[in-house]
Amino acid sequence: MTSQQPTAALPDAPTDPVQAMLEAPLSLRERKKLKTRQTIRREAYRMFAEQGYENTTVEQIAAAAEVSPSTFFRYFATKDDLVLSDEYDPALITALLARPADEPFLTSCREVMTGLVRALLRHERLELLARMRLVTEVAALRTGMHRGRHSPEELYLTVLTRRAGVEEPNYEMRVTAAAISAATTEAMLRWAAGGGREDLAALIDRTFALLESGFAGV
Repeated sequence: MTSQQPTAALPDAPTDPVQAMLEAPLSLRERKKLKTRQTIRREAYRMFAEQGYENTTVEQIAAAAEVSPSTFFRYFATKDDLVLSDEYDPALITALLARPADEPFLTSCREVMTGLVRALLRHERLELLARMRLVTEVAALRTGMHRGRHSPEELYLTVLTRRAGVEEPNYEMRVTAAAISAATTEAMLRWAAGGGREDLAALIDRTFALLESGFAGV
């Protein structure tokens, strides 16, 4: 008889479909980095709930997540960045680009966004609500949400230019991206301000229906 050599344990496949979607395109090293980011973020939200956003320091968050402050800053530029950034953009871009090329862009966004929101509500509702409530309550976060790389507008512009096969978005693309970004952000903020009592997926769907109608009846 020959003795069998132990084999390296394979990482457990995530049972959360949202986590599976985030991890799917990543290497093992990138998945480990993703989980570190998520641990830091999870501890931060816990501390924000316990002692308030302004009273929570980066050093406290790092200690709770069992990382050094320098490691925190490798993952997040600032405490604000921790709240304003997320891991969903690459998955959203992939999902939008996978839609039929001749499908109206608003239809693609409506299908992808409502599907993602339903999954988030099933598996990450409390974290999503905590994040959006912080944005509604902390002025600096609400302002930062509309600036630079934190603006959802950049995501839609990325997809629009790739679908069109161009390097720079034209005016029509910029207006489209700005309208979708503003409308979906408004829906998220309304949901958070109401304590998450509304059906967010239905609210997002309603938002896209209004955009698709060209604001008819408003």
